Amino acid sequence: MHSYLQILEDFDSNQRQTAPEIIWKLGSEILFYHPKSSVETFNTFADQMKNIGVLNYLKISLQHALYLIHCGKLEEASRNLSQAETWRYGEKSSSQEMLINLAQAYKGLLEYFSWSKKKMELSKLDKDDYAYSTEARNIFSHSWKTSVNFSALIKTPGVWDPFVKSYVEMLEFYGDRDGARKVLTSYAYDEKFPSNPNAHIYLYNFLKREKAPRAKLLSVLKILYQIVPSHKLMLEFHMLLRKSEKEEHHKLGLEVLFGLLDFAGCTKNITAWKYLASYLRQILMENRVAWVQEEWKSRRNWWPAFHFSYFWAKSDWKEDKDLAYEKALVAGMLLGKGYRYFRYILKQDHHDLRKKIKQMKKSVKKYSIVKPAV
Repeated sequence: MHSYLQILEDFDSNQRQTAPEIIWKLGSEILFYHPKSSVETFNTFADQMKNIGVLNYLKISLQHALYLIHCGKLEEASRNLSQAETWRYGEKSSSQEMLINLAQAYKGLLEYFSWSKKKMELSKLDKDDYAYSTEARNIFSHSWKTSVNFSALIKTPGVWDPFVKSYVEMLEFYGDRDGARKVLTSYAYDEKFPSNPNAHIYLYNFLKREKAPRAKLLSVLKILYQIVPSHKLMLEFHMLLRKSEKEEHHKLGLEVLFGLLDFAGCTKNITAWKYLASYLRQILMENRVAWVQEEWKSRRNWWPAFHFSYFWAKSDWKEDKDLAYEKALVAGMLLGKGYRYFRYILKQDHHDLRKKIKQMKKSVKKYSIVKPAV
């Protein structure tokens, strides 16, 4: 770092222009991890760097504020952000405007933190008490300031999850559900914004709190399914599809479960296996074998090793017998009663599952898509 400082005297103007940003990034990392560093040392360094690299003033101010937040110096961070949002250098560019909006939004996040604490205090007071009305006025004042700081940024295309969540919580608290819905709908569906699974999750949770019609909930989760088919909300999506009266939704419900269990992170999800075992049995009872075969066709060559190997049979039985039972039921229906995973679980003798294993044997015999050899 000491050697690199000499580049400030370099004759190459390009080198001199990029040097302040590199020095700031390198220096801030050193001071962040150095055992003898202090907040005061970091503050001094940050202030010097803001003056040396004026073009990086806003970036440095933002990173400086985040460091102060990390250290619990919230008031100092807020002052730092206030200075940054009023700072100007030359003509206002689009990049400058974005950074100013970001500084305002982070200031809003700090105000939201203060508002949350006041809201918690308010919940402990008696509504008839004079202190309640005073505290309520203070909260309303905080919320107005915060909403102003959030509004500019969340209209700009980008991923602004913490700011959107905080803003919506405040709008809901004051009963502006239409405003909250508008913000979330724009964040999820505006084509100018990048694809963001969380935007659809926030909208779905809001609509769920509003007790919105099933059709609205399905339309939001369908988009989330296309983006993240392994999300835990896919289990809710499956149940909503099953409750639908449309046959296409029932078919999609099967696709959703298979899609979820394609991912390694979901292989131990007992709820997903329970749903699949139950739904397979229901579908096969209704003679919709073609639906199952359509999903199984692309998985026939890799699911057996991925889910139903002898190794997994022993491991699953040892770790979670209920999971092993549900998986064995699915394995039997998809691969037949002769498959090793099903056979291994069938041979196990466990007093709590003895009755269920007998039922499993009957179900597989009746509903397996594998035809017995003649």
